[in-house]
Amino acid sequence: MATEWQKDVKERSGTRMTKGTKKKSKGIVSWPVDERPRERLISRGPHALTDAELIAILLRIGVRGKSAIELGRDLLKRFGSIQNMMQAPLDAWQGIKGLGKAKVAQLHAALELGRRAALPDGRQKLAIKSTKQAADYFTVRLRGLPEEHFRVAYLNRQGRLLEDMLLAEGTVDTVHPQVRSIISRAIQANASTLIAAHNHPSGTAEPSESDRILTRDLIAACHPIGIKVLDHLIVTESTCFSFADSGILDELSLETLSPTPVKGVRT
Repeated sequence: MATEWQKDVKERSGTRMTKGTKKKSKGIVSWPVDERPRERLISRGPHALTDAELIAILLRIGVRGKSAIELGRDLLKRFGSIQNMMQAPLDAWQGIKGLGKAKVAQLHAALELGRRAALPDGRQKLAIKSTKQAADYFTVRLRGLPEEHFRVAYLNRQGRLLEDMLLAEGTVDTVHPQVRSIISRAIQANASTLIAAHNHPSGTAEPSESDRILTRDLIAACHPIGIKVLDHLIVTESTCFSFADSGILDELSLETLSPTPVKGVRT
């Protein structure tokens, strides 16, 4: 037969369990079904959800005292927008409470899928026959990146895109790839022409001396094997610089054809 003390302990213990249960029930799982982000997405479609609610679905769970939606709002406040989240480097995500490596990876995977979905489809059918088309093509791929990326589009004689390769990425001083790696990919793709492009995260579209030297070396290496360099583009957040339109490409081509040997060609 239970004593009064045991009864009192049992009653107080039950009260604590009830309070603890109520505290846990404050999460999204305790919300009415038609208010939960995942269920609303399924019943109404993704367009019915806010940015924070979509992020919450990717996060799945929040942290102590904060739901996944609140955590999503915190991320939007921290970065300013989905676009800024997409452009932020990985180290900008470090130290955010509630975001471990797994969650950061999930978010980056979703953001990258969104970025790729915005790219033109049907590579085999894509033709680049003008500097404007080249600028449009590379601007989508290079604008807003936090680090410099160097890409090359390899084309056939009709201007059809055969291959688009990311050949280097990193800081201003390390982004330029070796000319021989560009040539090697061109031969493998059986390309007749190519267009090089890289971005300047600094926002300055003017080519550096290093950009000019690389372009000159690339022209010099391509000429003997019958591959034509059509352009070298520099993409920034607001504009796109063309070596071809500026006349620099023709100047560099004349240099490579001059009797004086070109010094410093990168091989």
